Amino acid sequence: MTETSIKESFISKIFTTIKQALKGDESFDYTSGSIKKAVILLAIPMVLEMMMESVFALVDLYFVGHLEHSSFAIQTVGLTESVLTVIYSLAIGMSMAATAVVARRIGEKDPVAAAKAGMQAIIIAFAINGVLSIFGIIYAKEILILMGSSVESAEHGFRFTQIMIGSSLCIMLLFLINGIFRGAGNAAIAMKSLWIANICNIILCPILINGFGPVPAFGLVGAALATTIGRSIGVLYQVYHLFFGNGILRIKIPYFAPDFTQIKALVKIAAPGILQFIIASCSWIFLAQLVATTGGDHGSAGYQTALRIMMFFILPAWGLSNAAATLVGQNLGAKQIERAEKSVYTTARYNVIFMASIMIITLVFGQYIISFFTNDQQVKTIAIEALQIMSIGFIFYGIGMVLINTFNGAGDTWTPTGINFFGFWLFQIPLAFVLAKHFNMGPTGVFIAIPVAETAITLTGIVFYKRGKWKRVQV
Repeated sequence: MTETSIKESFISKIFTTIKQALKGDESFDYTSGSIKKAVILLAIPMVLEMMMESVFALVDLYFVGHLEHSSFAIQTVGLTESVLTVIYSLAIGMSMAATAVVARRIGEKDPVAAAKAGMQAIIIAFAINGVLSIFGIIYAKEILILMGSSVESAEHGFRFTQIMIGSSLCIMLLFLINGIFRGAGNAAIAMKSLWIANICNIILCPILINGFGPVPAFGLVGAALATTIGRSIGVLYQVYHLFFGNGILRIKIPYFAPDFTQIKALVKIAAPGILQFIIASCSWIFLAQLVATTGGDHGSAGYQTALRIMMFFILPAWGLSNAAATLVGQNLGAKQIERAEKSVYTTARYNVIFMASIMIITLVFGQYIISFFTNDQQVKTIAIEALQIMSIGFIFYGIGMVLINTFNGAGDTWTPTGINFFGFWLFQIPLAFVLAKHFNMGPTGVFIAIPVAETAITLTGIVFYKRGKWKRVQV
C-alpha cells in the first residue's frame, strides 16, 4: 500500500468515526475494540452537548448585557445562575446515578433493567422539583438580596429569577434524561436535545427581549422565557426518543410504576453524588456573594461575566470527561477492569490537551472575548482579571473532571464527595475569605483562591484514584 493510500485510508476512518459519533450508532460495543475509538465516539457528542449547555448562559449574557441598566441585568443573570447551581447539582447527581446504573446494566447486557432504572430516576426528579419550583417563585427577590444583590438590582430582576427557578423541572429532566442516554452509550441523542433547545433559545432571545412585530419587548424577563421554552422543547425531543426511538432503551408505560427497591438503590448512589455537587455549588455561591459584597454591583457583574465565559470552555471538557463515566461503568459491568483503567488514562490525556489549548486562548485573547459581552468599562476590567487568573488552573480542572467522572461512573460517589467537602469548604472558602477580607484583596483574592483550590482537589483525587476503591464498588 502506498503512502498516499495509507493517508487516504486514515482520513476516511476519521470521517467515518465522526459520522458514527454524530449519528449515535449504538452497534459499537464499548466493552471491546479500540479504546481510542470508544472515547472519540462518546466524547464528540458529549463535548458538543456540554457546549450547548454553556451557550444558554452566554446567549442570555450577550443580550441582557446590551440592555439599559446592564450591570443590574448581568448581575441578576449571574446570581440566578449561581443559585441554579444547586438545582444543577441535584440534576447532575441524579443524572450521574442514572448513568452509572444504566451503563452497568448495559454492560451486563440487560437493556430492560436499564430502561426501568432510568424511569425510576425520572420519578424521583418530579418529586424533588415540585418543592423547589414553589420556593423559587415565592422567594426570588429575597434570594437575590441574600446573594449580595442591592435592593434596587433585586427589584429590577426578581421576575427573571422566578421564571428560571420555577422551571427547574425542565433543567432537571434535560440533564437526567441525557444521563440515561449517555449510560446506554447513545450520547448523540443527548447532544441533539441540547442543540434543539439552544437553537430555540437563540431564536427566541432577541425576539422576547427586544420585541419583534406584535411580540412586545419583555426585557430581562424575555431571556428567562426564551431559555425555559428552549429547554422544554429539548425535553420533549428526549421523551419522544425514549418512547419511540430505535435505540437500545425501549420505554414502556408500566416502567413508570414506582419500584421502591430500585428507587432506594438510585438514591443510595445519587445522594452522595448530589451532596458532592451541592458542596461545590454552595462554595461557588459563597464566592459570588463575597465578590458582590467586596466589589459592589460592577465587581459582581464582572465576576459573573468571566465565570459564564469560563464555564463555556469548561463544560465541553466536562462533556469529554463524561466519556470516562460511561466507559468505566460499562466495562466494570462486563468485568473488564484493566480496560476501564485504560479508558480513564486515554480520556484524561485528551482532556489535558483540550484544556491546555483553552488556557492559552483565554490568557491571550481574554480581553477581546470579554469586550464582546459587555460595554461597561468597569465590568470589563474586573472580568478580564477574573478570567485570566481563573484560567491558570485549567489543566488541573481537566484532570480533576475525568477523575470525578471515573469515581461516579463506577458508583463510588462518596470519594469525590469527601474530596469536595475538604477542598471547597475547608480550603477554598476560608482561603477566599482571608485573601478578600483580611488581606484586603477584594474580588482579586477570590479569583486567586479558585485555581489554587481546584489544583489541590485534583492532586487529592489522583491519590484516591490510585488506591483503587472505585474498581470494587457494586451497583
